[in-house]
Amino acid sequence: MAVQQAEEAPGTIHLVDIEGVFAAKHAHGRAKDVVLVPVPSEHPDDPLNWSLGRKRTAIASICIYTFAIGIASAAIYSVLEPIENDTGLTLNDLNVGTGYMFLAFGWGCLIWQPLALQYGKRPVYLLSILATMGIQIWAPYTRTNNMWIANKILQGFFGAPIESLCEISITDIYFTHERGTYIALYGLALAGSSFLAPVFAGFINDGQGWQWVLYWCAILCGTSFIILFFTLEETNFHRERSPGTSETSSTDETSLTRQSAIAKGEISEPKMEDLKTNNPISMTTPSSPKSYPQRLKLFERKSLRKPNRLQDMAIRPLIFLTFPVIFYAGFSYGSNLIWFNVLNGTASLILSGKPYSFSSSMVGLAYLSPLLGAILGALYTGPFGDILVLRLARRNSGVMQPEYRLWLFSLSVLMVPAGLVLWGVGAAHQIHWFGLIVAMCVISFTNIVGLQLSLSYCIDCYRELSGEAIVTVILIRNTMSFAMGYGITPWVKNLGLQNAFVIAALVGMLQALSFLVMVRFGYRLRKASLARYRAYAGEMREAGLVH
Repeated sequence: MAVQQAEEAPGTIHLVDIEGVFAAKHAHGRAKDVVLVPVPSEHPDDPLNWSLGRKRTAIASICIYTFAIGIASAAIYSVLEPIENDTGLTLNDLNVGTGYMFLAFGWGCLIWQPLALQYGKRPVYLLSILATMGIQIWAPYTRTNNMWIANKILQGFFGAPIESLCEISITDIYFTHERGTYIALYGLALAGSSFLAPVFAGFINDGQGWQWVLYWCAILCGTSFIILFFTLEETNFHRERSPGTSETSSTDETSLTRQSAIAKGEISEPKMEDLKTNNPISMTTPSSPKSYPQRLKLFERKSLRKPNRLQDMAIRPLIFLTFPVIFYAGFSYGSNLIWFNVLNGTASLILSGKPYSFSSSMVGLAYLSPLLGAILGALYTGPFGDILVLRLARRNSGVMQPEYRLWLFSLSVLMVPAGLVLWGVGAAHQIHWFGLIVAMCVISFTNIVGLQLSLSYCIDCYRELSGEAIVTVILIRNTMSFAMGYGITPWVKNLGLQNAFVIAALVGMLQALSFLVMVRFGYRLRKASLARYRAYAGEMREAGLVH
């Protein structure tokens, strides 16, 4: 009975050792009272134990991959008109193709994520960027609608790891108290590539033609492939249970909660003979880490010998749609992305039309504004967000709840409707162009806030299943984005800019306020999923697929 009382909902962890009673490893420096979660092993090749330089190389490699795939996916937005004039493809054909591409970006995760978790993330990254390079070389030669759609679907399929794998690689490397900063950095690379691509593409089109926009994307992917081959390490690592942990306390959350209960005297400390009986697995520590040539291997023998769980991992993201917390994370991510899609879908119409009459190059330069918004959003949700979570955990006797991070949505309650009204209603009343540039910055800020907080919340709640849960989040997000892509143009044309964006602002504010529902009921929903979480996590752990 005492042990059951000590159990908490998935994601609830004792993050700050205020009384200094935990035997677990702690962080260094100013955060020396912070407990390291996940619990690192003693193995020198455990990504959690990597040196600072090795971790920085890893996160830089992830950002290079994200930037290259992101540029390749967004570069054509500012050259759709010359493509239409040169190929005979209609603007509708081109937009439908890009819509299918983003749909494939989401649903392709059902294939690539299981492969990465089963056999390794490094080969998936390398194959993804190499295939994208080939697809970019092929794209200028597409002259029919069927060829264009096929090209975009393949680009989305092979580029899908950008959506769900990068976040999990970051989770492999960084601890809970620092993870938010690096997920925000990934979000900045993802969004920043989309904002910079139109800037570059407009000038390349003016100087070399639209074909070279795609060729330069191929060159970027090829160069990135060479860099990643020599810098991107495998982050899959199975941590065996060390002596002193039981089967029921093998998860980070349960183990730390149990230690907290022991410290408070709520349960008794297990006897040494019980630990010996329950833990036949011993921890072996090699004397030295892998050599550099060993790190460059595409596959490791241990990964090839694991029980095959590909089918289960492909199906489980669909099952996770029934987890309210995961569904909320996907809905939150998708809702915030939709508003930027609305801006993207009307930017050329508004800025190129009267009274602004921006040229294609100037429309591209306008996207430097959302880049600034993305940088500010990354700083707000990343370093500041991690500080806020630690502060709230200290106020709660050291216990962290994943919902603490959601309080950062408070700014979005005001900024989402403000940005949409300034953009749409402002354009309808022909305000100065600088007002529209500010609106682009504000909407981009809220987009990054939604991206980082939604992903971090999902990972914090179900870390051991995050590799599959993130796929569920991306499926919801991309499906919402795909559906919205078809409705933007007729919606604005039928209602007019002012009415359409007033409605968008009201809906956006209600959506932003939905975080309060999770703050109030998130713990109960997580607690209700405890049995299912443990069952699925146990299956993954037994197969050596929890990293």
